[in-house]
Formats: sequence, structure tokens, C-alpha cells
Amino acid sequence: MSTADHHDRLRLSATGGRTVPVRFDGAAPPGLVRPAPGDFAVFAADRACRVDPAVLSGDEAERAAGFLRAADRERYTVAHVMLRLLLAAYLGGDPASLQLFAEACPLCGGPHGRPAVAGEPRLHFSLSHGGAFALAAFASEPVGVDVEPVPEDAAVRDLLGCLDAAERREFDALPPRERRSAFARAWVRKEARLKALGTGLALDPASVHAGLGPGPGPGVADVAMPHGHAAAVAFTGRRPSSPR
Repeated sequence: MSTADHHDRLRLSATGGRTVPVRFDGAAPPGLVRPAPGDFAVFAADRACRVDPAVLSGDEAERAAGFLRAADRERYTVAHVMLRLLLAAYLGGDPASLQLFAEACPLCGGPHGRPAVAGEPRLHFSLSHGGAFALAAFASEPVGVDVEPVPEDAAVRDLLGCLDAAERREFDALPPRERRSAFARAWVRKEARLKALGTGLALDPASVHAGLGPGPGPGVADVAMPHGHAAAVAFTGRRPSSPR
């Protein structure tokens, strides 16, 4: 399937609230074109994907080496190599030479806001890795993406405070067997939105309404993932464009 076909699938599925990510197999697809206004692209990689860590920056390589668990180290490495290769494919140049930085936080002004590439304000991106997968999202406007494994019951109980009052009523009305996956949907939608805003979890997740049902609200699309994981992509501006 061509890159253009992949982007058409993303655009069409996003209008229905569910996005099919492009599989990253260790190399960037040829002919990547920056997403047009209102469009976005999402790529997914398995943590077992074979990648060359030589493109990582010194800080990224040090961070990867600091993980005690091999699974965490592999997932981080795959995520950041994927990001650099895809950014280089969009922008041109050497993936190892890209200068990545964090913008100012809109809450406190500290250097921990949205990620960015030096000198490239027109391409926005977001990165997430959790469970067995890594996701990268790209857009022409601020974007956030999040992927997480569906949490166990104990973790859900510990995190119920991130739901607003309406979501908590919705959660309590669900059959127990549906609560974990529903909570995971709400959590990734909230975190994706907070990443798009540039605040991350410095802003209370309960202040962002996401809903637990299968249909996300405006500016958010669920990302189709294998069983046991949930993911979402969010925008600060308008929703993805309608099918052409």
C-alpha cells in the first residue's frame, strides 16, 4: 500500500472516531509528505522491531541505557529511533542530526511543554510508548498521542480520581467486566489531549472530559490497537478533514 493510501485510510477512519496506524517496520515509508491542515498521520511500532540505535542523541542513548528492564529499554529505543527516522523523512536530512527540544509549558513556562524540532515550527509531533508498542503522531497543528496497556483492576481503582463526575457515573454504571477497557479509553484520550495542550499531567486529567464510550468527542480519535492496549490521538484545533 502506498503512503498516500495509508494517509487516506487515516483520514477516513478518523472521521468515524477510530484511526488505523501505519505500521513502522524499522524504516520510514518512502515519499512522506507533511500532513495538510486538518490531517494527521499516526505510526505504530512493536517494541521488538529491529532498529539501529546509532541515530539516537547522546542524551537519548544514555536514557535508554538507564532502564533496568530490557523491555523498557527496547520500547524506548524503538520509539525514539522511529521518531527520528520519520521526522527525517518528512523534513529531509540526517535523523541523528535533528535537534529536538521541549517548548515552554503553557502553565509555568518551564522547558517541558510540547516536543519540537529546532527551526521547524510547521511540523508538530507527539510520541508515546507503553506496553508492547510505541506510537508517533504528526500534524500541521499541535497534536498529542498516547498508548497504554489496559490496566489491572487495582490500578484502575487507584486512578479513578482522574475521571470527572460525569465519567465516574458512566464508569459506575458499566458491568464490571467492561470497566478496565473503558477506563483505558478515557485515560489515553485525556493524556493525548493534555499532550496536545502542552501541559501533560501538570494539568489535572479530571479537568479534561473524554468519556468512556466508543465514540470520542471532537478533536480526538481512538487509535486501533491489538487487544490489551488502548490509544488515542488529539488536536488542539479543528478535527481531521472530511473524506475527499
